[in-house]
Amino acid sequence: MVQNIIVTVDVVLLTLRDERLHVAVQRRDKEPYNGQLALPGGYIHDNEDFDAEGSARRMLKDKTGIAAPYLEQLETFANSARDPRGWSVSVAYYALVAPESLSVGQLDLLPVDGLPVLAFDHNKLVAAAVQRVRNKAAYSSLACYLLPERFTLTELQHTYEKILGSRLDKSSFRRKISSLDFLEMVKDEVQAGRQRPAQFWKLKQGSLTIFDKLL
Repeated sequence: MVQNIIVTVDVVLLTLRDERLHVAVQRRDKEPYNGQLALPGGYIHDNEDFDAEGSARRMLKDKTGIAAPYLEQLETFANSARDPRGWSVSVAYYALVAPESLSVGQLDLLPVDGLPVLAFDHNKLVAAAVQRVRNKAAYSSLACYLLPERFTLTELQHTYEKILGSRLDKSSFRRKISSLDFLEMVKDEVQAGRQRPAQFWKLKQGSLTIFDKLL
């Protein structure tokens, strides 16, 4: 008997909220797992999607309204037990967005630590994505994608600290960042406050910057 294999894309959409990593989930409105929380996901459209990344971007836009500034393939999850309908393949991605980009009305944001049981094997997908982000943030400009378009160096440092779960020395951090070439100053814009105004910065256009570890 020939069995059709289910092929989908699923996206672990991560953001920072209340100083912790959160993941976006939606409540399913159909079987299997009707009414249970799950990651945004859907079938690959062979007549519409050029590749798996294109499918992930389309699905994310359709289901959340978000065009994520950072999207990366995570890994493939495939076996005969992950979906009660039969043999299933999920090409999993993770995406990073600033919290201001999310419309919480159609999404639930949950802290990644202590998640409830999600549909399918989506807890495994979230765990794999969180590990990837925490590992990769230690040696790349990845943390910038969890911030709004413009940010201060203090905000950037705090974002790295929230991801890594470790405090960073301010002087060492700024020396490290200034020696790299992935930020550019936002001219004539500063963050006003009680203390000395803070300069705004933004991420340069281009690919992810890799460097020696911060810690």
